Amino acid sequence: MIRKTDGGILITRIKQLQGRIFEKLLTAHGISEFNGAQGRILFVLWEQDGILISELARKTGLAKTTLTSMLDRMEQRELIERVYSPSDRRSVKIRLTKRAAGLQAHYEQVSEEMNQIFYKGFSNEEIRSLEKGLGKVLANLTEKEDHTYGNQHD
Repeated sequence: MIRKTDGGILITRIKQLQGRIFEKLLTAHGISEFNGAQGRILFVLWEQDGILISELARKTGLAKTTLTSMLDRMEQRELIERVYSPSDRRSVKIRLTKRAAGLQAHYEQVSEEMNQIFYKGFSNEEIRSLEKGLGKVLANLTEKEDHTYGNQHD
């Protein structure tokens, strides 16, 4: 294995830049109902509405404590609602409101624009290769966390 690599720092810098640009794109498109991080939550819910908080945490990669505070703000903005199980109040599903459902098309426009910026100059093969490699990195890190530290997404 190569001794000196820059993958970690590059991923960190990409994440920071991507976040700043995505926020500016949301503003440019007049989207003020949610921020980029909340958009990630909404994206998951647009794909599969009414899922448990634990599943939402897994799919977004957010710690449950972070997710809970974000969901509180989103609930105040009438983007999501919590649905409690009648048999177990600890079992909480997150559902989109009509307001949030109506924002999906706008978000998809911003997301498409972000993809155009992100993958400018890439061939389809390069995109698939990059994403395959990043998937391996994610799997390695997930395995390490789960094996060494337990599943601590709380």
